[in-house]
Amino acid sequence: MMTDPISDMLARIRNAALARHDRAEMPHSLVKEHIATVLKAEGFLDDVRVSEGPTGQAGQGPKTLTLVMRYGRDKSSAIDGLRRISAPGRRVYVRHDRIPRVRSGVGISILSTSRGVMTDRQAREQRVGGELLCEVW
Repeated sequence: MMTDPISDMLARIRNAALARHDRAEMPHSLVKEHIATVLKAEGFLDDVRVSEGPTGQAGQGPKTLTLVMRYGRDKSSAIDGLRRISAPGRRVYVRHDRIPRVRSGVGISILSTSRGVMTDRQAREQRVGGELLCEVW
């Protein structure tokens, strides 16, 4: 049993970027899908795909989340670093006016708010705080 699926997702993305893989695959969850769509919207990923698992006698298998990695011309990854902030044993919540800036505005923070998963910039604009999930630069 996995205790922190978001941390597992970030580790898979980090490992895929370091190994220069085309894509990273992982078990699907809605939170992970929303985080991936934020990363795609911010230009860190090329594509996000959700696929159904193999269909067997008992019904449908588990869904798979596939992230297509983005690289530059010299095969350098668009993601230089990832860091998990809030964890199951230590939740970190912030108000909209206390959301930290990542690498002086070069990176982004991803928050889980009452209005959905969004970047730090969107949360400041909408004046909403929430759980600080991770930082990406």
